[in-house]
Amino acid sequence: MLTAKQRELLLYIHERIKESGVSPSFDEMKEALDLASKSGIHRLITALEERGFLRRLPHRARALEVLKLPDSAATAAPPRGRGTFRPSVVSEDRDNGATIPILGQIAAGVPIEALQNEIGRISAPPDLIGAGDHFALEVKGDSMIQAGILDGDVVIIKRSETADSGDIVVALVDSEEATLKRLRKRGNSIALEAANPAYETRIFGPDRVRIQGKLVAMIRRYS
Repeated sequence: MLTAKQRELLLYIHERIKESGVSPSFDEMKEALDLASKSGIHRLITALEERGFLRRLPHRARALEVLKLPDSAATAAPPRGRGTFRPSVVSEDRDNGATIPILGQIAAGVPIEALQNEIGRISAPPDLIGAGDHFALEVKGDSMIQAGILDGDVVIIKRSETADSGDIVVALVDSEEATLKRLRKRGNSIALEAANPAYETRIFGPDRVRIQGKLVAMIRRYS
């Protein structure tokens, strides 16, 4: 028998791995379950390991494998938490009708040059991306891996000049550098937050950052 929090955490980890293949960070788990500290997450994970529901993967930081789920898991929804949006993922070989222009590469790391001209087109299902004007970018770098966005993925962006705190956005810094980051609004400042502890959050004045669009989906290319 699992406690309510143990069950909630297990379902959250399961859904995140199912969506992206990457287990959530301890910070994301803490926020999703609305706990005060990461020590509570450590205790829950240890309890789930002892009961045979989870396994820590060796030689990989914070990597978890779900071994089984509670019998009633199908009827419960996992917690979503604040700022835990993850893109829908489809494979490139899916038969899709809509085509979207690929406007070059976007850095998920240190910003690289701004958006380029169209270099190709890619298909995406209309029911996945919804209405609006969209463009696609190829991701370079690893700073968003804990959001399930990997080097070589193609992200689909809905054009928008505004975004909410917690959205993953394409941000243009100083009108010349484009980067893919999670937006955080801090008073009069804008923070561009990585999803990889190896990268620092960068903070700018509002006049230095222009939102180009919001992430709505992602296409994973398989070699």
